[in-house]
This record gives sequence, structure tokens and C-alpha cells, in this order.
Amino acid sequence: MRIGLIAGSGQFPILFCERAVKRGFEIYAVAFTDEADPSLADHVKEMVWLPVGQLGKLVSFLKSHQIDATVMMGAIRKTRLFKNLKPDIKALSLIAGMRHTHDDGILRAFADFLEKNGIQVKASTFLLPELLAEPGCWTRRKPARAEKADIQMGWQLAKEIGRLDIGQCVVVGGGSVLAVEAIDGTDATIRRGGELGQGSAVVVKVSKPIQDERFDVPAVGVQTIKSMRDSDARLLVLEAGKAVVFDKRAMISAADAAGISIIAIDEPEAV
Repeated sequence: MRIGLIAGSGQFPILFCERAVKRGFEIYAVAFTDEADPSLADHVKEMVWLPVGQLGKLVSFLKSHQIDATVMMGAIRKTRLFKNLKPDIKALSLIAGMRHTHDDGILRAFADFLEKNGIQVKASTFLLPELLAEPGCWTRRKPARAEKADIQMGWQLAKEIGRLDIGQCVVVGGGSVLAVEAIDGTDATIRRGGELGQGSAVVVKVSKPIQDERFDVPAVGVQTIKSMRDSDARLLVLEAGKAVVFDKRAMISAADAAGISIIAIDEPEAV
């Protein structure tokens, strides 16, 4: 069996490869320049490096290896897109036909483009369902009673910015909005909000109301906890069954050491 991989940064693409190879897949990867981990090459049958925006070469590579299904995973630093984007004619045509260039708009248009070219885009978690956040409180520290109002407010706000396709994360504290995720990403949002919260910050990260599970699934890991620790944020709220969690044991250990609470819930009233 063959499958394509369109890879950005982070460990998700490598975890996928490890599981896919065990399941008998041969992986043909397109790695985005200055984003994907070079060690990804050790886990795939063949790999090509391409700048973001080279859609013609991307499709040609996959089609030349008889790939009719692919996954898209790993981060693309949005700030880099304004510096190193090198769109070919196909990409320019795609962008010209879009009403806006928000995250989901770009990714859906890209996925539709691939599927029109005979390449199905599969859910990024289809081989790794165990990475999805399990419900419950994972840490020794439980949310304080005073934090419950912030959890509920943060959840509603995070869902709203998701509906608007702005981001997936907000930081709140003491009934105030401290930071909203934008182009700078989750870690920068946590640092901004945590510093303003001065020990009261609650970080809420959820899926968008119309989340497309093929890409851009909310993801957290040890780095998330490090960002919270460094900015003195105290509570991380995830959406159970919707967020991807990397290195869960190490993440919980780091949170316990820093006195941070992690919970995964289905709805804010579940706290």
C-alpha cells in the first residue's frame, strides 16, 4: 500500500510515518522547505523538498508514484508565508479564486485542489486515534473553583474565534480576555496572555465549530507546558476527543512539576 504525506514542522509527520510503516504502508513525502524535520527522510520511501506554493510540482511528485491518497500534517509558520511563499501558476490561480486567506479557507481550497487531481486527502489522525485527548483531569492540580468561570468564558470565546477562522486558542484570567491566537501561533499567544495574567491565566484550546479533521487539528505537547510555565499560566483546557496530544506522559510530568493543571472536557459545563 502506498500513501502520500504532505509535511510541515513538528513530530506529527514522523509519528504518522512510524505507525504507517508498521501497518504496511510505503510513504512518499512532500516536505516543505525550512519547515519539515530533515530526519523525516529516514522514515519514508522517497521524499522531495518543495517551497510552500509549488502545487504543480507537489501533484506531479505524488502522481508519478501512483499516489491516490495523502495526509497533510505538521505546522507551517504563518509568519514565514509572507517572506518565503513561492507560488507557481496553479497556486496563484487557487489564491485568486478565494474570498479570503484565513487558515481553513486556504487548507480547504488546497485539499479540494488535490482531490480534483485524483488525490484523496485523509484525516490526519486516521492511523493515530490514540493521540486524541482523553476526557478528565490529567494532573495532580485540579482547577480551582475561581477558575471555572474563566473556563466557561474562554471556551465560548475560543469557539467564536474558531467560527471566524481566526485561531483555536484564547487566554483568559479574572474574567478578562488576555490574548487571542492570531498569526503568531499558540505558544506566542500563551506567552502574551500568561504575562498579562500574572499567575491567573487560563489557556483554552478547542477545535473550530466546523473543524475539518483532514488538517489543522488543535495540537499540544511539552512545548505548550513550557510556554505556560515560562509565562506563569496555571491551567490548560482542551477539547476531549478533538485535540492531538504529543508526548502525553512527559507533558503531564512537566505540568505537575510546574503546578499546572490540564483538563480535557467535552463542554465547559463539565467542569
